[in-house]
Amino acid sequence: MQTLNIRAVQSDIIWENPKGNLDNLTALLKNAQKDELVVLPEMFATGFSMNTEKTAQSMNGEIVSWMKESSEDKMVCGTVAIEDDGKYYNRFIACYRGEITCKYDKRHLFSYAGEDRHYTPGKDVTVFEFQGWKIKPLICYDLRFPVWCRNKEEADLMLFCANWPEARIQAWNALLAARAIENQCFVLGVNRVGLDGKQKQHNGQTQLCDPLGSQINPCGDSEAVFEYSVQREVLQSIRIEYPFLRDSDLFTVLV
Repeated sequence: MQTLNIRAVQSDIIWENPKGNLDNLTALLKNAQKDELVVLPEMFATGFSMNTEKTAQSMNGEIVSWMKESSEDKMVCGTVAIEDDGKYYNRFIACYRGEITCKYDKRHLFSYAGEDRHYTPGKDVTVFEFQGWKIKPLICYDLRFPVWCRNKEEADLMLFCANWPEARIQAWNALLAARAIENQCFVLGVNRVGLDGKQKQHNGQTQLCDPLGSQINPCGDSEAVFEYSVQREVLQSIRIEYPFLRDSDLFTVLV
């Protein structure tokens, strides 16, 4: 399809309360449309908690089940604290028509908050397709590492699901634009709002950047749902006029 319709959910996450968050998200998504890409923040059902014994669920748990149920006619994606074979992962999951279509485990664990002491890093870059668009999922802290984000897969859209605090929001704004410019693709960053269980304030600033790094309808700091449409002709025209990806360096990431 030439146009991809996106619904970005900037929610105020209730700390370590899956039922409360899923009920809130169900209400926020009541107007979601058929064949939309619905993007939720990082750990949308629990908040960015290191209390894995309480918050982590299996791939058959209530959070993933809710994602499947909510994806009857649309793509629903976000990250979940997952227990898998005795290890814990901050896992991006995308569901469509009741089935899991993509999984990506966060590569760069946020050591500043101790995430690396509780979760296992992922090793694989992932790209999936929806409505003919190639989409590359990444998670929060990954945003700071351009080599890992490098668009070798010719992704049309990069997604960053995040719990990015207000104290460092300037970096969020700058890095989203930078990833869009260097990879010549659309970049969507979906952040949360509100105070988390560690008393860290989040002010959203969910945003879509075009392949030139310009913000498209930037968002504010309140809980809200934002709708975007991206056009393939915009992406193609920029890549044709500025064929910079042809000159990029070849390299291999060691994991």
